[in-house]
Amino acid sequence: MIAFLASAAANPPPSQGAQQAVGYPSLFLLVVLGSLIPVVPTGAIVSSAAVVAFHQTDPFALLGVFCVASFAALLGDIGLYVLGLRGVRSRNGSRWLHRLQARVDEHTLAAAQHRLDEHGAAVLVLSRLLPAGRIPVMVACLMSEMPLRRFVRGDVPACLAWAATYQLIGILGGSLFPEPWQGVALAVGLTFAIAAGPAVVRHFRH
Repeated sequence: MIAFLASAAANPPPSQGAQQAVGYPSLFLLVVLGSLIPVVPTGAIVSSAAVVAFHQTDPFALLGVFCVASFAALLGDIGLYVLGLRGVRSRNGSRWLHRLQARVDEHTLAAAQHRLDEHGAAVLVLSRLLPAGRIPVMVACLMSEMPLRRFVRGDVPACLAWAATYQLIGILGGSLFPEPWQGVALAVGLTFAIAAGPAVVRHFRH
């Protein structure tokens, strides 16, 4: 998706409508996939899409990216949470629940559970914005068997804030350079730097 956006930015097709017809479904599918399988760099994808939309003449292109990204993130989170809840309620657990738990160490999970006890579902907003913060809080919600309806109420503003944040990164990249592909490169670099930040901090602490 990032390669596609960079190519589209460097060599835009004759019709922006055709570009949006391909870009929006791709953005939706990859953000949903990245929410279900936390290895796809969804933040970089949203930022790159925002750069391309920033350089389009369509005044609603950026709004389209925001709506598609936030809705896709919400659906992906709901899907992952439902799969996790099934594991919690099952006697033998589930593959999805075990995979989520394997990604969180005991100290991080304990901290997430403490924040969840203090702030409730509101902590989902912060977890979406912090690098590597989403999965620990989701596991904490699963361990406390938070009802799906309550989880969704907290996750809606979280996904909106997440989409807005990464779209702003894309708008920044798009506004600094005359060529869209340059803005895509900057936006991708920034999102990967943000994602790698906690790992770098932990490395130097050790």
